[in-house]
Amino acid sequence: MEELHPLKILSSITDEVFTETHPYTELMMRYNCAMLEIKTKLDVLNNQLSLGNDNNPFESISCRIKSPKSIIEKLKRKGYPLTVESIEQNLSDVAGIRVICSFPDDIYNLANRLCSQDDITLIEKKDYIKNPKENGYRSLHLILEIPIFLLNEKKLMRVEVQFRTIAMDFWASLEHKVRYKKEIAEKNDAEISKELKQCAEEISQLDLRMQDIRRKIDFYKNNA
Repeated sequence: MEELHPLKILSSITDEVFTETHPYTELMMRYNCAMLEIKTKLDVLNNQLSLGNDNNPFESISCRIKSPKSIIEKLKRKGYPLTVESIEQNLSDVAGIRVICSFPDDIYNLANRLCSQDDITLIEKKDYIKNPKENGYRSLHLILEIPIFLLNEKKLMRVEVQFRTIAMDFWASLEHKVRYKKEIAEKNDAEISKELKQCAEEISQLDLRMQDIRRKIDFYKNNA
């Protein structure tokens, strides 16, 4: 009887067994390495850009690898096969980095400098700051490809990087908590959605006002 290679195993095994195969754990290791490579680049940019300034371009940075449960659920939801090959080919957000900046200007400055590095390839860009989602969500999403060097080979891996201001992150975090409260009646959903979107608009205006104040302060300092 022909032995099935782990890469070709589909629904003939349980989800738990799939995520315990060596090819799966090796793939997650590669995603983790790629994620750390990009985080290091962002840390270096943050240190360099902060020289001579009173503040750093970003306030915080966090990393995560998508959980096995989330990976499996997304593959099934999208109708993709449950294989390690399918993860690489069809999912671009297995490894994720979230960068929280003080101002929108800092987001675009960091993103542009990161994407300009010669070992990074920009695969996809979704600018939800200039073009917010219908619910008011704002963030800059980048899918980046970066090489990692293993013992005997070089692999190109994809990492999703999300940039938000402090205000955008505040809204997104609270919107998620409010939106998924099961006890909210469906008939009230439209009203709640309207209020959440209005909050997003107000937060966006606050972002721009604070950014304008920062620009004025910089102008006065440089012309003192």
